Amino acid sequence: MTKESISEYFKELQNQICVALEIADGKATFHEDNWQREGGGGGRSRVIQNGNVIEKGGVMFSAVWGDLHEKMLASMGLTEKVDFFATGVSIVLHPNSPKVPIIHMNVRYFEMSNGTYWFGGGIDLTPHYVVDEDAIWFHQYLKTVCDQHDESYYPKFKNWADDYFFNTHRNETRGVGGIFFDYQKPNESRNKQDLFAFVKAIGESFAPIYTHFMQKNKDLPFTENEKTFQMLRRGRYVEFNLVHDRGTKFGLETNGRTESILMSMPPMAQWVYDYKTEKDSEEEKTLSLLKKGINWV
Repeated sequence: MTKESISEYFKELQNQICVALEIADGKATFHEDNWQREGGGGGRSRVIQNGNVIEKGGVMFSAVWGDLHEKMLASMGLTEKVDFFATGVSIVLHPNSPKVPIIHMNVRYFEMSNGTYWFGGGIDLTPHYVVDEDAIWFHQYLKTVCDQHDESYYPKFKNWADDYFFNTHRNETRGVGGIFFDYQKPNESRNKQDLFAFVKAIGESFAPIYTHFMQKNKDLPFTENEKTFQMLRRGRYVEFNLVHDRGTKFGLETNGRTESILMSMPPMAQWVYDYKTEKDSEEEKTLSLLKKGINWV
């Protein structure tokens, strides 16, 4: 299994997910940009906008390589120059309706010229309004996928997601979490093929998960107040991506394509000074559930 074969798989995964989303949306189609990175490699950015369900979203593929940036070397405790190769698929979707959740997924592979390599990824759900039934369904789906590969994965990666997708300056999770994993390397119980099989299973879970929520929630009625709250929740999403997200930082520090890196931004968002919810409201309930350690399954 080579880095080229892993990259080719990710390209095909991008194709499969885009087809599934276009069918589920029923109106919008993806616009594709192919780009080259000056330092080596490039990618295929696909953006969908103004659909029946999806207001804005992207399914991004990249395979980039070259010298590892000094900041990245320092973060890994490396003193000698090394080359890197990174490939993966990254997705963020912002729906029109406040009743349909925001979703993010990333699956990736990273390799260095010193022989070190690892897989990473994750998938997490950010409802504008937390619905227990939906959160339970989502987590049960992920647990089932994880358990098929290693029963220790779900609890470990679920906790990792709680810690990672956390706006520390707000003391709240970004949404209801999911799973997150990074630096996954072979050991005595798993080889490279095992890890890649798991990453593929997570990648291939995206389309059935999100098209489920699209179909289930797209026609639910909503009020102007709920639309306003959606804009506020989008604002918190932006805060996380710009302040905390490692993928954003890595992309910018390795001279990635800015338009593709910032694809995760919603088309519109809102910030209200010192926002307070009404007592016993659905908005208050949602904010009360944005915390670590909730056992959804």
